[in-house]
Amino acid sequence: MIPAGPAALQHAVQQTAPAPNWRQAWRDAVRDPRELLAMLGLDALAAGISDAAAAQFPLRVPRGFVARMRHGDRHDPLLRQVLPVLDEDRIVAGFGLDAVGDAAARRGGGVIHKYNGRALLVATGSCAVHCRYCFRRHYPYAEDTAAAAGWREAVALIAGDASIHEVILSGGDPLSLADHKLAELTAALRGIPHLRRLRIHTRLPIVLPERVDAGLLAWLRGLPWPVAIVVHANHAREFDAAVDDAMAALRDAGALLLNQAVLLRGVNDSVDALADLCERGHAAGVLPYYLHQLDRVAGAAHFEVGDAEALALHAALAARLPGYLVPRLVREVAGRTGKTPLMADVGSIPAAE
Repeated sequence: MIPAGPAALQHAVQQTAPAPNWRQAWRDAVRDPRELLAMLGLDALAAGISDAAAAQFPLRVPRGFVARMRHGDRHDPLLRQVLPVLDEDRIVAGFGLDAVGDAAARRGGGVIHKYNGRALLVATGSCAVHCRYCFRRHYPYAEDTAAAAGWREAVALIAGDASIHEVILSGGDPLSLADHKLAELTAALRGIPHLRRLRIHTRLPIVLPERVDAGLLAWLRGLPWPVAIVVHANHAREFDAAVDDAMAALRDAGALLLNQAVLLRGVNDSVDALADLCERGHAAGVLPYYLHQLDRVAGAAHFEVGDAEALALHAALAARLPGYLVPRLVREVAGRTGKTPLMADVGSIPAAE
């Protein structure tokens, strides 16, 4: 028998090495805007990078998400969502640091209480991807996250308010926490008799599907409440086979899957793009939930689509798709106790079947 040479041995190791887990994929994320452009053959776009924006809100994008971007396409809708550009440096009237009134609704311990019957926990400030339109890109996470306080203050606030029937885990991204941290929280919440539902707002199953592993699924299966997982995808090409597998696993664990998208200039501001997103998500077992008008956070004005155009797009979408595939077009208005629907004259919008 002839022993294998170094090249053959290396090939054998590559063939048998396990796929990286989600923590490794997280650590391997791209953090340099110029490296990202070089990976895509777009070095010429480096002159348009905002180093100031990247310093204030650093680039972070998993390599699996980068792999879904089109090589050589300067207008790629996935790239546009994560690349810090000079447009972010513009000061635009009406765009501020707290676009949705989070500060006024903070109750301490990472709890935000805006809506009747629901309390939102800012579980952590960490996220696997930094979306340039993120409405919490200026949020003071160092001062106010539920996990940092060991959940105690948040759980006490919820336990003391019998009107709260649903807890919403948000962030950052709550699934960036380790399974044992999530289990600590839900173990504490189990003792609150007035809780009826748990909701999880997360982008990780889309951008880092490796996060949906055996440990996370075991945690989900053990929860005593109905669970809704609201994922966040803005374009059909954010879905691939790995994301499909993650969605299937989450459904098998008993979760209801919904998608909320943001209407973004240059990403999904066409009827074709929105219809493709709704249909592709449904093929993965995810129902459209909300289509948000952009939250007017400083640095994101270049993504804004005007209300008249948004309403026209939504009407055309409703004319094309069955009603259950049409998300609700809404805006978050600071101080209001629910999402605000954008409405046109009823007679001007074709009825969905």
